[in-house]
Amino acid sequence: MGTANITIEVEEAAARAFAEASPSERRKLQLLLSLRLQELTDSPGKTLQSVMDEISSKAEERGLTPEILETLLREG
Repeated sequence: MGTANITIEVEEAAARAFAEASPSERRKLQLLLSLRLQELTDSPGKTLQSVMDEISSKAEERGLTPEILETLLREG
């Protein structure tokens, strides 16, 4: 299976951690993210909307409120 490059926006701390990681650690992170994205999109019956809803629910469980999200989006 081939690979392709994508560009995504992440929190500054996550970008910094990735940039400071060793080449080996970067490869592990890339593989982990690739596998997770594939798992989320390949699940039978899971639409993009259901994946987004799941991510939203988990973010709310971790304390992300609409107000905090709005602040983060404005600051970005």
